[in-house]
Formats: sequence, structure tokens, C-alpha cells
Amino acid sequence: MVTPAPGPHGIDPRLLRAFLAVADELHFTRAAARLYVAQQALSRDIRRLERELGAELFGRTTRQVTLTAEGARLLPYARRATEAQDELLAAFRRPAPQSEPLLVDVNSPGLVHERVLARARDLAPGCELMTRYESGLTHAAAELLAGRIDVSFGRFAGLDPAVRERLAQQPVRYEPMAVVLPADHPLAGLDAVPLERLAGETVYAGAGNPRTPEWTDLARLLFAGRGIGLAPPVPLAVGEEEFRRIMAKHRHPVLTGVDFPAMPGSVLRPLVDPVPLSPVSLVWRKGRTHPGITALKKAAAALAEENGWLNRPSNGWIPAADALVMMSRD
Repeated sequence: MVTPAPGPHGIDPRLLRAFLAVADELHFTRAAARLYVAQQALSRDIRRLERELGAELFGRTTRQVTLTAEGARLLPYARRATEAQDELLAAFRRPAPQSEPLLVDVNSPGLVHERVLARARDLAPGCELMTRYESGLTHAAAELLAGRIDVSFGRFAGLDPAVRERLAQQPVRYEPMAVVLPADHPLAGLDAVPLERLAGETVYAGAGNPRTPEWTDLARLLFAGRGIGLAPPVPLAVGEEEFRRIMAKHRHPVLTGVDFPAMPGSVLRPLVDPVPLSPVSLVWRKGRTHPGITALKKAAAALAEENGWLNRPSNGWIPAADALVMMSRD
């Protein structure tokens, strides 16, 4: 039972951020990992907030965590308060010195993100733009919010809404999707693979990889109603030789983008009828300013214009939520 307090006075925003993390996750261990704090410290912060508000915010059992009515009432106020603090800090944050390195996640070697980075380096030669390989926007988003990287690329609509609220994005490309096939697969002889020809196939799309659930979710939406199975988790292949070995062993086609680099023992074939599109955005933390981010935004916009990356094909497929994101920008 929470003892009522006289009333909240100057609530520490850190306590509200702790509350929001638990409210989003409904799991103290996951919320603590998201905030990079010990679970015991998080529990103390929640108890302190409850004391200050004189309200019980969560129902706790050994099996689950739920929001109470008072917790649900606090939720919109807590979000607005933390957003206002972020805006205030951003308004008075000194611009980053040009000499401060900017850490740019390009996901994996060989992807179109590297072209954006290369153009940005040409536009801002005085900036130190450092490459990182985080592999997956869900994982990269946590790194962005923790300040361990500065910019990433990926499917913005696939992130948790609470995470998206703290990030900014600029659409870069509708990237046509493709499949990687074993070189002796019956479909490998086609120049392009119609989606209907994948009916009955089991396709790998990162299931079980905690770094890329936004990609697996996109695949589920694409496969739904088409008779295409989602392959179960397999060990994450790192490096060309491991990719070759895993593909030879499991022989599942792999869903990817058309810019996926060549791998030994396999062929890349674009998907058609319709052309499924992977929405790619440039993503950074709201309020983060740096001349390198400005250069990346200009580079992405210029390359999109030159290459028609944001011209959505008439026969293209994309989820409605992703289409809305790709029509907006921060």
C-alpha cells in the first residue's frame, strides 16, 4: 500500500523516464536493460516516484507487470514532460564542434548506406564521420538513445512507438527487395523471382535475431496470405564463409535488399509481381546537432534525387504504416 504524500514537488525527470520504460515494456528486467541500469535501481526509482505521487502506478505479480488506473493516468503527462525536457536541452545544447567524431552506423558492408556516408564526407571534409556496423535498426536505436552512436539507417516504422518519439528520421529510399538463393536452387535460373513462385518455400528473414525484429516483421507482412513460410531461427552467420555454410546446410532462401553483397555459393534475384519495397530512413536522436548530420541529410536527399530512390514504383508493395513514414520527415 502506497502512503499518500502531500503532493508532488519538483519530480526528478529521471523518475519519469524510469516510469515510461517500465510502462512501455511491462517488464522490469527489459526496462532496466533499455535504460542501462540495474533492476534494483529501477525498482527503487519506481517506488520513489510512487511515494512522491502518492499513487500506485504498477500492479506486480510474479508473472506480470500491469499499469494501474493511476499509472495509465500518469502516462501522457510523463511523455509530455520528458519531451519538453528533451526540447529544452536541445535548444540550449552547444553545437558539437566540427572536430568531434560522428559515429555513423551503416548496418553492414556493401549497402547503399555507405554511398550516403561517402557523399557526406565529400560535403563536409572537415568532419570526422566514423563508420560503425550495428546490424539492425532496433539494436541501433537503443545505441542512438544511449549516445553510443549518432546516426543509423533502417525501417523506422518497425520501431516501438515510444522509441520513435525520441528519434528523428529522413526518408532515403524505397529499396526493392530480393532473395538470396543457393546457386542450384530451382528458382536460381530466373532473372527475377515472382512472389507467387515463393509459395511453398520457407524463407529466412532474421527470425530470432534480437537486433532486427523490424525486418522480420516486414517479412511477415509480405508473406501473409501468399503461402510463404518464415524460416525458424538459425545461428547468425557472420562472414562470407559462415553464410555459405549456413545456406548449404539449411538451403532456405534469404530475404534481403537488392544491394546485398554477393556471397559464395549463392545468387541474388530481385522479387517482382509486385515489387516489395524495404523503406530506408536516415535516423538520429532528436535534438542531436552536428555538421556531419547536416551533411548526411543533404547527401541522402541529393542521392535520392539523382537515383530516383524516393520514386515509389506503381507495382510496388509496402505496408501502409511504412508508406506514411516515408511521406514525412523531421
